[in-house]
Amino acid sequence: MTSTVPASGVAAPGRARIGQGTLRSDRWWLQPLLVFLGLTAFVVYGLVRTASQSYYFVPAYQYLSPFASPCVSASCVPGSSHLGVWFGTFPPMIPLAIVTLPLLLGFRLSCYYYRKAYYRSFWLSPPACAVPEPRAGYTGETRFPLIVQNVHRYFFSFALLISALNTYDAVKAFQSPSGFGFGLGNVIMVVNVALLWGYTLGCHSCRHITAGRINHFSRHPVRYWLWQRVSWLSARHMQFAWITLGTLVLTDAYIALVSAGVIDDLRFVG
Repeated sequence: MTSTVPASGVAAPGRARIGQGTLRSDRWWLQPLLVFLGLTAFVVYGLVRTASQSYYFVPAYQYLSPFASPCVSASCVPGSSHLGVWFGTFPPMIPLAIVTLPLLLGFRLSCYYYRKAYYRSFWLSPPACAVPEPRAGYTGETRFPLIVQNVHRYFFSFALLISALNTYDAVKAFQSPSGFGFGLGNVIMVVNVALLWGYTLGCHSCRHITAGRINHFSRHPVRYWLWQRVSWLSARHMQFAWITLGTLVLTDAYIALVSAGVIDDLRFVG
């Protein structure tokens, strides 16, 4: 007769038989709940904004939302196609930044921190330490689809290029109708780009590139210095991951409000 006892999980042979789901008495559920709400809010906002195809560019100051960069479709408003027009008119609901958004999504989804965040908050795998997950078996990232997470290092390469593109957009935005100028929008865009670089370079893949396969740091002082800088960012990867979600929304929302004429850009020069 085939045994029905799970080979893994809390009911596996050799595990202590405890009737309660968990012995934790603190509010262990609060953190996964907040993460669930935070990530869901960002995804909903991003879907609405990218699908709307509107209010993403301010022609007078060359403000281009990171949610619409690069804008390479014939659907883009005049002046927003900084890299030229590659495609014809996009149908409604198709993101104008269709070239980069899937790559950025892949980079974030396969990020080591985000894996922990959404595994716990969305899949409850497990929801918290000392709290069992609601399934008997566990295969980790050894089978499809989670084995695809191993392509994170390749998404990192694309993320570097996209961060460079965002930097170009931020520099190009130092314009006014009379020439050089900058305003509050420039400050927001530059801060957003700087933090995006902090998040991207803090990736574990970047840390491995700077010092991987080195046996003696003393023989590679430059790579060791780079490794120290990246390690500082890597230790704060979670903070950068959340902060950049906020700055992306702030940057896009500010540009949308200026583009729609709801507010005027606070200008310092020009």
